[in-house]
Amino acid sequence: MKTIKINGIVISENSLGDSDKMLTILTPNLGKISCIAKGAKRPKSMLMSGSQFLCFGEYILYKSQDIYMMNSSNPIELFYNIRTDLDKLNYASLITKIISDVTTENQNNYNILKLFLNTLYTISETDKELDFILSVFRFRLLKILGFSPNITECVSCNKKDDKEYKYFSIRDDGFKCKECGRQDTSAIEISEGARYAIIYSIMADSKKIFSFKINKQSMVEFELISRLYFNEKLEKEYKIEKLF
Repeated sequence: MKTIKINGIVISENSLGDSDKMLTILTPNLGKISCIAKGAKRPKSMLMSGSQFLCFGEYILYKSQDIYMMNSSNPIELFYNIRTDLDKLNYASLITKIISDVTTENQNNYNILKLFLNTLYTISETDKELDFILSVFRFRLLKILGFSPNITECVSCNKKDDKEYKYFSIRDDGFKCKECGRQDTSAIEISEGARYAIIYSIMADSKKIFSFKINKQSMVEFELISRLYFNEKLEKEYKIEKLF
């Protein structure tokens, strides 16, 4: 039976009988796949660590009928700091839920997987505010999905002067100047810091998207806009759900 070697991250795990697990693994080339890890719940199983939620690893699989079976696993990153911090785990779980919703089987997920891993690493290994990380993630994911807002001109009058962008329009997908923004009931007035955060989250190199700071007031605006705009584009309201 033909086997394949892939890298991927476990985005869900569920019990299957007394000793097996049913996993969902996000991969760069195969998309989101279902996989059975036989015996993974046994204490001495070689698949135990590699079949845990949020484990990123190298897997050898084979396909049996319409489902993949796990032959072996080599964990690369387990994100221990997320597992031991309930706040970090709550945010990581929400991000994982979003990732699961926007991915399918047989889809090239390289950029989504790269963003996902970068986001989890930032949650796990830094002390950056979790709302900041989530807000950057939202805007970057929207760009990957083709929902990037217009950040190069006023979406109403086409004025090209970023210093004049005083509002963000949820309805019209982007920045508006003061005059146009005041006429838009969906527009939110923004500070220079929030405007910069939106632009940077969308345009920065993928390895550096979390490497900036904004003040508290700008952070409030940035979080609000990212949440409202993200939920509008994905047509679903995503909330932090405490696991415990």
